[in-house]
Amino acid sequence: MEKEVYLSLYRHSLAHVLAKAVIELYGRDVQYAIGPQIADGFYYDFRLPVSVTQEDFPRIEDKMKEILKRREAWTRREVSKEEALTLFEGQKYKTELIRDLPDDEIITVYQTGDDFVDLCRGPHVENSQELMSAAFEVRSVSGAYWRGDEHNDALQRIYVWAFPNREELKAHKAMIKEAMERDHKKLGAQLELFMMDPTAPGMPYWLPRGWKMYNELLEFWRGIHDRHAYQEISGPILSKKELWVTSGHWDHYMDGMFVIPGENPDGADTMCMKPMNCPNAIRVFMNKGRSYRELPFRVSQVDAIHRKEKSGELNGLFRVQEFHQDDAHILVTEDQIADEIKDIMSIATEIYDTFGLTYEAELSTRPEDFMGDIEVWNKAEEDLKNILMEVYGEGRFEINEGDGAFYGPKIDLKMKDALGREWQMGTIQLDFQLPLNFDMKYVSRDGSQKRPVMIHRAIFGSFERFIGIIIENFKAAFPFWLNPYQVAVVPIRTEHNDYAEQVVKALQNAGVRVEVDYADKNMNEKIKAFKTLKDPYILVVGDKEQAEGTVSVTVRGSKEQLHGVKLETFVDMCRRMNETHAIDLMTGVPD
Repeated sequence: MEKEVYLSLYRHSLAHVLAKAVIELYGRDVQYAIGPQIADGFYYDFRLPVSVTQEDFPRIEDKMKEILKRREAWTRREVSKEEALTLFEGQKYKTELIRDLPDDEIITVYQTGDDFVDLCRGPHVENSQELMSAAFEVRSVSGAYWRGDEHNDALQRIYVWAFPNREELKAHKAMIKEAMERDHKKLGAQLELFMMDPTAPGMPYWLPRGWKMYNELLEFWRGIHDRHAYQEISGPILSKKELWVTSGHWDHYMDGMFVIPGENPDGADTMCMKPMNCPNAIRVFMNKGRSYRELPFRVSQVDAIHRKEKSGELNGLFRVQEFHQDDAHILVTEDQIADEIKDIMSIATEIYDTFGLTYEAELSTRPEDFMGDIEVWNKAEEDLKNILMEVYGEGRFEINEGDGAFYGPKIDLKMKDALGREWQMGTIQLDFQLPLNFDMKYVSRDGSQKRPVMIHRAIFGSFERFIGIIIENFKAAFPFWLNPYQVAVVPIRTEHNDYAEQVVKALQNAGVRVEVDYADKNMNEKIKAFKTLKDPYILVVGDKEQAEGTVSVTVRGSKEQLHGVKLETFVDMCRRMNETHAIDLMTGVPD
C-alpha cells in the first residue's frame, strides 16, 4: 500500500476513534459533526457540554488508546437515506448532511464495536488493532463554525497529530517547534520590523527598521525591472464603480472589495478601493493612441491595494487586507506571448535565486465562472502549455484544472522555504478578456486597428507576504544586502566615540546602512542589544583600533571576534557584498 493511501486510511480511522473517545468521556449528548484528515493528522468538530482545554488532552489520548486495546471490529454497512436518518436521530449535523443527499443515494456507515457508528464513505481499517502502532497526540483545540459559516453553530475543533510511528511524530514536532521559532509575527515584533493595530485590522504598520528593509527590497525589484524595460506607474486607490463593472470585478469579486456608497440612487457615484491594479494599467495604455512599435508595453506598479477578508482568516503578513502587490501588466501581440512569458520567467529565476529559493510552475486552467469565448480559452491554455513544455520539458510542471482566473488561464510559481513548506508566490496570467471589455486597440503594421493581449504578472505576490515568508525562511537573519542595518558600531568607552563616528561615516559613504551606540554604558550590553536585532556585523572599537585604523569584527552567528581588520578593507568588503547581493556572510569576511 502506498504511504499516502495508508496515511489517509489510518488517520481517517483514528478520527472515528477520537469521536468515540469524546462521546465516552463527555456523554451521549455530544453532537459530532465531521472529522477529515489533514496534512499532519486529522481533526473532528463537536458541540460539547463543556469547553475542552489543554489539561484534557492526556485524558482524551488515554481514552483513545484504551479503545484501540479493545481490538474492536469495524463493520461497513450500506443504508438508505431513511435508514440513515433513523440511525442518526438526535445528531443534528449528521442528519443535516444526510438530508442534503439525493433520496436514492446509497449511504455508507461504519460501526466500531457495538456502540459507535459514523457516517462515512471510508475506507477504514477492519479492526482497531491495526492502529495500535500509530503515534498520535492531541495538539490543540479551537473554535469552528459548522460548515465554515459564521451564522451557523459554534463548535469545538479538536486537532490531533497522527503518524505511523513515534519517530515520525517526534520529527514532525521538532519541525513544528522550529516553525514556531521562525514565526514571522513573533520575530517581526522582536526585531521591530512591523506591527498590527486593532484600529486597522489586517493592515500592517511598517516600523523604521522594517521600512528600511521594505525599501531595499523595492529598489532591488525596481533595478531588475528597469533592465527589462518596464515603466513604473501609480494610479488612484479609489475609482468609480463603473471601472470595476467594465473590468468584470464587480460581478466576480464584489464581496472582496471595500465599497463606499455614494448619494445617487443609481449608484453612479459609488466608489471602490481597488483590489487589483490591472484597470490602472489599462487606463494608462488607453491614455493615447498606441502603435505596434510600442509593444510589448510593460508597466509595473506597487500601489497599495485592499481586499476584504474575514477577521478569522487574517494572519500577520501572510493574509492581510492592505498590501502592495509587485504588479506588472504587459500588452503584447499574440506572436509576442511566448518570448514575453519566457522573459518573465527569467526575472522570476533571477529574483528567487538571489534569495536561494527554488520554484516550480503550475498551470491553472479555465474555472467554472470564466468570462469570454471558450475557443479563446482553449487557445490560451494550449499556448501556455507549449511555453511550459519548451522551458521545463514534459512532466516538470503541474496542471491545476479549473483554478484559473475568471478572465484567463495562469501559471503559478511555487517555491519551498527552509522548512520544506511550499508557498504560492508569483503568477503569470494570460488575459484575452479585459482588452475586449475595455475595447483596447493599437495600430498594427498594416495600419489596421488590432486588439492586444494582456499579461498580468507578479513575482513576490505581494511585498508584505514575501517579507513574511523570508522572515521565516531566514529566521530573520537576512542576507547582508537586505538587512535593515548591515553594521553596528560599538565604541568601548565614550572617549572612543570620535573614532566610532569616523567608522560610521566611512561606511555610510560606501552606501552601507550602519547604526551606532554612543551611550556611556557597558560594551557587552551594547553588543547584546545589536545581536538581538541580528545585525550581520558588529564592530568594536577601542584604543588599539583607534591607533591602528582598524576594527574588531563579530560576524552574526559566530562567537569568534576578528581583530585588526583594516577599516578600508572592511568597507570595501561591505560595498562588494551589496553590489553582488551576497547571501553568505562568512565568504565576505577579510582575513
